[in-house]
Amino acid sequence: MVTVGQILAVAAHVEGKGAIVLDMSGLAQKGGPVMSHVRLADKQADLHSTRVGTGSADLVIGCDQIVTASKDALSRMGEGRTYAAINSTGATTAAFVKNPDWQFPGTSSQAEIKRACGDANVDFVDAGKIATALMGDSIATNMFMLGYSFQKGHVPLSEAALMKAIELNGVSVPFNKAAFNWGRYCAHDTAAVTKLATPATVIEFKRTQTLEEIIAKRVELLTAYQDAAYAKQYSDFVAQVQAAEGALGSKKLTEAVARYFYKLMAYKDEYEVARLHSDPAFREKIANMFEGDYKVKFHLAPPLLAKKDKEGHLVKQEFGPWMLKAFGVLAKFKGLRGTALDVFGYTAERKMERALIGEYRKTVEGLLGKLTADNLATAVAIARIPEDIRGYGHVKERHLKAAKQKEASLLAEFSKPAAVTHAA
Repeated sequence: MVTVGQILAVAAHVEGKGAIVLDMSGLAQKGGPVMSHVRLADKQADLHSTRVGTGSADLVIGCDQIVTASKDALSRMGEGRTYAAINSTGATTAAFVKNPDWQFPGTSSQAEIKRACGDANVDFVDAGKIATALMGDSIATNMFMLGYSFQKGHVPLSEAALMKAIELNGVSVPFNKAAFNWGRYCAHDTAAVTKLATPATVIEFKRTQTLEEIIAKRVELLTAYQDAAYAKQYSDFVAQVQAAEGALGSKKLTEAVARYFYKLMAYKDEYEVARLHSDPAFREKIANMFEGDYKVKFHLAPPLLAKKDKEGHLVKQEFGPWMLKAFGVLAKFKGLRGTALDVFGYTAERKMERALIGEYRKTVEGLLGKLTADNLATAVAIARIPEDIRGYGHVKERHLKAAKQKEASLLAEFSKPAAVTHAA
C-alpha cells in the first residue's frame, strides 16, 4: 500500500500537480492494517491537510476487504461520491490464531462497503487470486488494483506519468508495470482475464464417503503411522460402537468415533513428523512448487533440545536441509512409539496424548450402555470433542482445557433422566 501511495504522489509531481501522502503503517510489521491517505490537486498550494476527510474520498482502492470495511476506512466514504475498487480475495487475519473456527466475513464486509458508497459505486474483483496466478506472486495484487481503478477512470493521472513513477521507484519495474496493465485489462474484460488466470481442470464430482470407506481409509493410514496391530485396535473399537448403535438404526455415533478416535490415535509426534517429511511425496510437492536453486529449512522445537522462553514454552530453532536425512533415519524407529525405549514418549505432551486415547475410549464405552434415541445427539457431540483439541504444545494445552470443560457439560446433559410425559 505504501508503494501504491508513493507511485500516485510521484506521478502527480511528474505532471506538475500537487500531492500529499500520509501512510498509516505502524502495525504493518505485526500483520495489522495499512492505510494510505493520498490527496491530489492541480497545485500544491491547494492542499492544506494530510488526511482524507470524513465522507470525502473520491476513490478507495481496497487491497484488503476486511481493512476496507473497518470503521476508519468506511468513515472516509461518501454515498454517491466515493468509488471503491475492492480485492475480494479472502486473507486470514491474526484472529485465526486465537479462534481456529474463524471465518472470513466476506458477505458482511461487502454489505458495509456497499452501504457506505452505494451499490453502483463499488466493484469487487478477485484480484489476489487473479494477480497471483498471472504474476506468480501475491504482492502484485496492489499494483493490479491500481491499474483496475485507473482503467475505470477514477485515477486523475495519465498513464505516462504512472509508468514514469514506477520507473523512478526503481524496484521490480517490469513486474509492477505488468501487474498494473493486467489490472487495466481486468477492468476492461474481467471474464477474459479470470479465464486466463484459471487453469483448465477436469471437473470431478465427489460423492460422500460411506462409513465403510471412512473406516477403511483410516485403517490404512494408521497402519502406515504405526503398524497393522495398532490399526486393528482402532477398527475393533469402531466395530464395538457400531454394534451398540445399530439397535437405534443410526450410524452417526459410529461415524463420529471413526473420525475422532483416529485423530487421537494419529497424534503428530516426532516419528510421524519424520515419516511425513521423509516421504518422497513431500519432496515431489516441493519440487513442483519451486524452481532453481532453493533450500528447504525447518523450524522445529525438539523437546529434548529446544530452549524455553520465560513462560516455559519451547522455542523453535532453524534447521537446514540436512534434517531431511535425519527425518529418514528417525522415521525408521516409529516402532518404538509408546514403548520403554521411546525417548520422546516421556515428555508431558506425549504422555497427555496417549492418555487422551484411553480416556476417549473409556468415555465412549460409558455411553454405549445408556444409548437411546433421545440422547444420541448428545452422545455424538461428546464423540466429536477431539475436534476442539488443536495445535501443539501450550496451544494444545489451552484447547484441551476448554474441550474438557465442554465435555463435562455434555456428559452431565447425557446423564440427565429423560423427561416423562403423562397422558391426561
